[in-house]
Amino acid sequence: MIFKKVGEGRPYPEHGKQTPRDWADVPPRLVRLEQLVTTKRTLDLGHLLAEDSTFYGDLFAHVVEWEGTLYLEDGLHRALRAALQQRPTLHARVLVLD
Repeated sequence: MIFKKVGEGRPYPEHGKQTPRDWADVPPRLVRLEQLVTTKRTLDLGHLLAEDSTFYGDLFAHVVEWEGTLYLEDGLHRALRAALQQRPTLHARVLVLD
């Protein structure tokens, strides 16, 4: 199993972080792929395999921790690339919501 669960949508409240600049104040840390719940069910294979997929965005995935669960908000392609490379962890910015 790669992820804890494959979800659809964001079950947590709006947090106001829209752009990579908004997320810049959230420090990155390692998270285990098996602890993540996705917020997207589909992905673009071309985006997954692109070498420059993070060129215009944040180098780190965006994760929201809400009610003890880690939701992968942005970075599904990075997470799957890590899994394909047999890496069990991913560097992500984790925003904790109360």
